Amino acid sequence: MIDWDRALELREEMGEDGFDEVIELFLTEVEEALDRLGDDAGNPAAMESALHFLKGAALNLGFKGFAALCAKGESEASAGDVSAIETDGVRALYHASKTDFLTGLHARVA
Repeated sequence: MIDWDRALELREEMGEDGFDEVIELFLTEVEEALDRLGDDAGNPAAMESALHFLKGAALNLGFKGFAALCAKGESEASAGDVSAIETDGVRALYHASKTDFLTGLHARVA
């Protein structure tokens, strides 16, 4: 679910304080984007854009499973098939990934 090599590499590159800021910004921006995701349900271009953003943000921090699901939804939106996008599944996987990340990160850097 989490690419720990990527997450720990980013932490090393940024330092602890910078990494903590990235995590805070990531969580805020992703949760805001997820809140808007339902509003975009009837608009394939908006869904594609939102899922592209979520995918990129997820890859940056190592949320590989979440990124893969966003990529799938992005492709479906690009094809105009927004009904195939499981927005509840996207949200659920994000929350599971967030829990795994925060718990796992603490265990790895403690």
